Amino acid sequence: MVQRRVSKAVRIGDVTVGGDAPIAVQSMTKTDTRDVKATVKQIKELEEHGCEIIRCAVPDMEAATALAEIKKKISIPLVADIHFDYRLALEAINSGVDGLRLNPGNIGEADKVTAVVNAAKEREVPIRIGVNAGSLPQDITPELPLSQKMVVAAMRHIKLLENLDFDLVKVSLKAFNVPTTIEAYKQIAEIIPYPLHIGITESGPSGSGIIRSACGISPLLYMGIGDTIRVSLSADPVEEVITAYEILKSLDLRHRGAVLVSCPTCGRTEVDLIEIVKQVEERLAKLNKPITVAVMGCVVNGPGEAKDADIGIACGKGKAVLFRRGEKICTVDEKDFVDVLMKEVEEFEIE
Repeated sequence: MVQRRVSKAVRIGDVTVGGDAPIAVQSMTKTDTRDVKATVKQIKELEEHGCEIIRCAVPDMEAATALAEIKKKISIPLVADIHFDYRLALEAINSGVDGLRLNPGNIGEADKVTAVVNAAKEREVPIRIGVNAGSLPQDITPELPLSQKMVVAAMRHIKLLENLDFDLVKVSLKAFNVPTTIEAYKQIAEIIPYPLHIGITESGPSGSGIIRSACGISPLLYMGIGDTIRVSLSADPVEEVITAYEILKSLDLRHRGAVLVSCPTCGRTEVDLIEIVKQVEERLAKLNKPITVAVMGCVVNGPGEAKDADIGIACGKGKAVLFRRGEKICTVDEKDFVDVLMKEVEEFEIE
């Protein structure tokens, strides 16, 4: 059982982050924020797949003002991602965003930081301090390990906010390098009370990026570190959300949608199990039910694994045995494997 780190609870719209709240799944739009129609379309698709907080890049004032219209048309909390220009942060707050992602030390003189913080405080808009390994202040002691430099940078920004009596704070410290990221989060988790948003930045395309993200996010979650997560991929953001939930399910931290158990196949397999699993996976993706489904390919491990699932099928030559909660319920002809299995899944009642 994972023992979560105790952190301060922060509200982002109607989602609580930190405290004893479930670990929230985030993503970021990959559309031009100024294109309201395209951005809303992408957000709604992400909502359908379980995204709970969405972030939009705000490169200029047109994008900042577009946030108001976007906010009206979506159901999940909206976070504005802003760099350098404090006026964009003020406009984003006026547009009704639920959170900001910015580094206060990068937005100008003290009066500009104060203006943003006061506006955020008045509207109760949390600020996520987001430190990336590739863009650290140049005056940090060069001899320090990179993970420690990231912590130093984060603490500078945190102190700026705390000195203005602002504590609606989240923090992230991301790098491409997995050990560096893990070490940075471990260090800061011990010295601040704020919730932590975790992920591996610029992790790459779907295949390698998913592996790298899982390698970085999973150890932190297992250590109890992390209150929100984002899987950053050079891919459709829906893949980010799906991968995030798979990581959470694998650690038994959250269960959204089905868990699919399937064997890797070998010379004993007498059906096209890879194609069967592909079809089942596609159909399960549309089903938001916390159910474990097993698709097994032979008589060695198949019956046992299938019996341990809520619904399972153990395939042999031309026939398969269908199980429900460990009990054999029928034998199925090969042509009906997927349809019969999915009918049983759809009718299955969660206790």
